[in-house]
This record gives sequence, structure tokens and C-alpha cells, in this order.
Amino acid sequence: MYIDNAGKVQGVIQRACTHFDERPCAEDISLLVIHNISLPAGHFATPYVDDLFMGNIDCLAHPSFSDLQGLRVSAHCFIKRTGEVIQYVPFTKRAWHAGKSDFLGREQCNDFSIGIELEGTDVSGYTQMQYNALQSLTKLLMNKYPAITKKRIVGHCDIAPGRKTDPGESFDWQHYLAALF
Repeated sequence: MYIDNAGKVQGVIQRACTHFDERPCAEDISLLVIHNISLPAGHFATPYVDDLFMGNIDCLAHPSFSDLQGLRVSAHCFIKRTGEVIQYVPFTKRAWHAGKSDFLGREQCNDFSIGIELEGTDVSGYTQMQYNALQSLTKLLMNKYPAITKKRIVGHCDIAPGRKTDPGESFDWQHYLAALF
């Protein structure tokens, strides 16, 4: 695997999501944000995360989806529980993953961050295959975008405290970070 000049990971599934726009400064990629998602909550291996990021989720498919009507969100990558990586947005573009956010006093984290979603919940735990894929992807990102350092890898909870809790208490930060250095 490698990241090409267009910001695409070669060797993973590419899905042409339209929920992104241009970064204010494409050279300012300096933060990695780890998230979790499952649709419906706590259900894995469903098509609904892909449907959400691709903008065609059937909001009648599950009662909990009613608040997703018209929602336009994305992540740069999604890592399934099997370790499979799907890229929705090139890293050179601004994905819509962080929402209202702040990192070290700088707002609008989508402008300068990369968002990776893990299939999971705050309390479900993550698979070793997900950690392996996330660690491999993180190493590629750190090589391509050297401003992303260990101190600039955070959870969604860190940039949107009180609003977001992911990747949650079940994410093993020590295990994840130990393989990077």
C-alpha cells in the first residue's frame, strides 16, 4: 500500500463519495482523528455506513435512522471489523467528519485533519485486524504527511468534548500507538 499524489491509498477499496470539498490549504494536513461508527448502533457488517457516506441511506430502514435524513457526512477512510479499508475521500480533500471541533485552540478541524472511522462502538472493543489496518494506514499517513505526529493523533472525543465520545473507552490507545514508534 502507498498513498499517491492525489491522496488516495493504492491497494484499498475506493468509493467515490461526494460529501467533501476543498481544503483551505492542502499542505496543512497535520491531525489524525479516530472515530467509530456502526449503523444501527452496535450492529456490524451492515451496508448502512457505506450508504450514509455515499449519501443514499434509506432512513426508513431502521427507526434510529430518522435523524439521518439529509445528513451529509463522510470520513477519509472506514475500517471494517475484518480489517478491510474503504477510502471515501482523498486525503488531499476535506472530509466532513469532525463537525464543530477544536484542537489546541484551532477550530474547524476538518480543514487540517484526516478522519478514520472504525466499525465499532465506544464499548464493543475493536478487532486485532482493525488495529493492524489502522496501524498500517497511520504509518503511511505519518510518512506522507510528517506534520501528523504521535501528539497529533486524537480521538473525536478530544476535539469535540462533551459532544462526542468516540472512539470510546474500548479503544486501546497504548496498543495502537506502540506499533507506530
